[in-house]
Amino acid sequence: MSAARFIERLLQLIPVLLGVSVIVFLMITLTPGDPVEIMIGDQVVTAEQEAQMRRDIGLDRPIHERFFVFIGNAVRGDFGDSFYHRRPVTDVIAERLPATIELSLVALIIALVTAIPLGVLAAIRKNSIFDKIATVGSLLGVSLPGFWFGILLLMLFAVQMQILPVSGRIGYSSEIEPITHLLLIDTLLRGNPGAFLDALSHIILPAITLGLPMTAVLMRVTRTSMLEVMRADYITFAETKGISRHRILWRHALKNALIPTVSVAAIETGSLLGGNMIIETVFGWPGLGRLVVESIFVRNYPLVQAAVLFYALTYVLLNFVADILYTTLNPRVKL
Repeated sequence: MSAARFIERLLQLIPVLLGVSVIVFLMITLTPGDPVEIMIGDQVVTAEQEAQMRRDIGLDRPIHERFFVFIGNAVRGDFGDSFYHRRPVTDVIAERLPATIELSLVALIIALVTAIPLGVLAAIRKNSIFDKIATVGSLLGVSLPGFWFGILLLMLFAVQMQILPVSGRIGYSSEIEPITHLLLIDTLLRGNPGAFLDALSHIILPAITLGLPMTAVLMRVTRTSMLEVMRADYITFAETKGISRHRILWRHALKNALIPTVSVAAIETGSLLGGNMIIETVFGWPGLGRLVVESIFVRNYPLVQAAVLFYALTYVLLNFVADILYTTLNPRVKL
């Protein structure tokens, strides 16, 4: 990709983010509920005090003026203060973001390690019992609601068998001084295998629940793409030359079959960040998704707007990375 084309693709992200900003601002602003009344709760305040609270958080301004103030501050990376936490939104998000990143990474690893081999094997053994079981399993993986599947896992492994914890990132007895704020990495860096196993036991159920739909989608895409590639002329030519089937499959066919898989994986990775709101709530995972859900309930406008913009930016950047990977996997693809 040329430098000019690279810059052009980056500039195309600006109108996307601007459009997301408008939609998010309007949706959260027009949602029923008054954040000032929620903050007041059962307290007794005068009309003057209530009016002062509205002025302090900018709700006394017209909606169009509040939008332009929001956009102007967002360009500078300033999303204001959280109504509920009384601290800068960026600080609150930065505290919760590592937990969400760690959960998403583990879910992504589980999905990739599981889906690609299953998809390849299902394609190799087309119409076999294994292929049919994998196909039915992928349909179930896409169809099962995440919150329902997560509750089932909790009931089985946490409540009935009592071999995995119900919620949280790590037990109180295993807490360590953070380095990267990714507990699985920090426990290893601190040389504490017991804490690592504790953190792993906490993340395994939410990661499986979060990664299940992605596993199902990637398995189907890999299978379909692999079947299409195996019918290509260059694969037939390689077979006539006497090249071993193992080498044809893993060195020639899989590389080209992964091109659509990379595209879908990038999209699904963005979906992991957006879809973790429900999963983090079910498992009591202290990440950004759970924070957004809590902020929606209390009409914490600045935090919700900043978090959704972060999700949107991550989503479009992942698609941009996928486009770059296209050219790496297949130089014939031009962006």
